[in-house]
Amino acid sequence: MITKTTTKKIGTAVVGLAILIGSIGKFAPHLFMSLPFPLSIILWSSTGNAMPPYFMDDAWKEDEIDSWTKDGDLVVATGAKSGTTWMLYCTHQIRTKGTDLDDELYPDVSLSTPWPDLRQSRAGNWAEQKDRFNTTILPDGRPLKDLWDHPSYPFRIFKSHYAPPELPVTKKGGKKIKYMAMARNGIDVAASMTTFYSAHTDKFRNLWGGFPPDIDESSFDSDEPPASVKDSLPGGVLSFLYFGYIKRWWEYRNEPNVILLHYSDIRRDLKGGVKRIADFLEVDLTPKQLNAVTERCGIEHMRKANKFLYAMPLNEDDDGLWDAEKDHIVRSGSFVKKGGVGTGTYSNYAADRRLTKKRHARVRFSLYIELTSQFLKRVQTAKGGAIFSDKVVATWKKAEEDEFGHNPALLKWAREGGDFPSE
Repeated sequence: MITKTTTKKIGTAVVGLAILIGSIGKFAPHLFMSLPFPLSIILWSSTGNAMPPYFMDDAWKEDEIDSWTKDGDLVVATGAKSGTTWMLYCTHQIRTKGTDLDDELYPDVSLSTPWPDLRQSRAGNWAEQKDRFNTTILPDGRPLKDLWDHPSYPFRIFKSHYAPPELPVTKKGGKKIKYMAMARNGIDVAASMTTFYSAHTDKFRNLWGGFPPDIDESSFDSDEPPASVKDSLPGGVLSFLYFGYIKRWWEYRNEPNVILLHYSDIRRDLKGGVKRIADFLEVDLTPKQLNAVTERCGIEHMRKANKFLYAMPLNEDDDGLWDAEKDHIVRSGSFVKKGGVGTGTYSNYAADRRLTKKRHARVRFSLYIELTSQFLKRVQTAKGGAIFSDKVVATWKKAEEDEFGHNPALLKWAREGGDFPSE
């Protein structure tokens, strides 16, 4: 029989534990990352820390951004799994006019087009990482700064997955910064996110408490959405990366320092997309240069380049957690073959999703041009929702209608791209 005294002791212990967890979550949340998944992430997120645990937005605060940016800087703030690495590499080709033939200035995407959002150490913060961007010497003896802030560049390029208000797009005064945003058909994003979860190295996953979890390919055809889809749906911990992202950027599509693109449009007309982006960046390309840049932004060249494993040169974790000279965020692997892009009509998914296990494995492990650019994702079998059951596709479609349906033009554009509606 439980006495009042015992009950009181239990209650006191529970309160004490809650206070302890809350204090850790506030002052040293990185300690949660040593716990097994999913407890690590439950404690991290339940104590008010942003997801995913390696994201931080401090670099973009209005009282901080002018301390490290320059006039003319470009922020490639494409949506997650919507062509980010593709656009990082392509805008580098534009700023060099296709002349960096051997990628000497582009040994890895995170070195030449850095990601201020990324927390590179468990206990890392923007203030100390900002300093190391300028002082780190790479294993080959080159200063890191020479790659992302080379004197020959007409502008510098930074990666982000945020949207306004985290990105101060209309900030009054200060540095004149340009922003590139790009969306993609939602079910294609969900499919790409699913393979992306499994593409992370074990070292990176271990660094962040087991996140993102590996997705068992046997779950792809289940009527229960995989963890990656659940996380991305409204109410999920990563819903801001798609639904929130599109709604926020849509309101800024006509700002003079913003170019809002759709993955499908660039995929359909790469040369026209390169020209449009170059015009936005005020880079004059001759016809010969335009052709050269377009070729280097294409799938065949990016297959050969393989500069997209995402190093973390600023990491300072010890005890074997991370080797900043050798480890990468994503695993190396074979490049994917050129394939189709989902149309957003949801009409072909039932037939397209008849994948064998062998094909699933190819989707899952043909890593990093899928990761390097959404342009390079999609094996012959995979048109967007092809890897999901009809029920999961229907769940996603309904979420889009709930979130975007109040504005039919927005819903149509989010799924298919095309011209913006006339005002």
